[in-house]
Amino acid sequence: MEKVYETERLVLRVLDKTYAELVLDYYLRNRTFLQEWEPLRDEMFYTKEYQQENLKKELTGIENKDLLRLWIFKKNDDSKIIGTICFNNIVKGAFLSCHLWYKLDKDEIKNGYTTEAVKRGIDIIFNDL
Repeated sequence: MEKVYETERLVLRVLDKTYAELVLDYYLRNRTFLQEWEPLRDEMFYTKEYQQENLKKELTGIENKDLLRLWIFKKNDDSKIIGTICFNNIVKGAFLSCHLWYKLDKDEIKNGYTTEAVKRGIDIIFNDL
């Protein structure tokens, strides 16, 4: 299920388990930085196997239309994840709602990347999904 979306400066991707090493690299680089906002993580979280399983679960959620998670890359650099946005707890019908959360690499904050990604994500969630 390769889904790729673009903004002016970014590429937003749905990832499968083959990207586990890139996801792990993102979390390892940002482990201390994200600690303030993330739940307490045990050491298993910081393994390739855990990230493979988590990406697999995310794809199931996407297929069930329960969530949409997009990993953020800079254009012309698909070797490094710089963040993620996620719409989860999606409710359709009259209530039409979801939760939105996001995180960005410690070295990429204050560049407008989160705003750019969230704007595109909202467009995707309302118009494509």
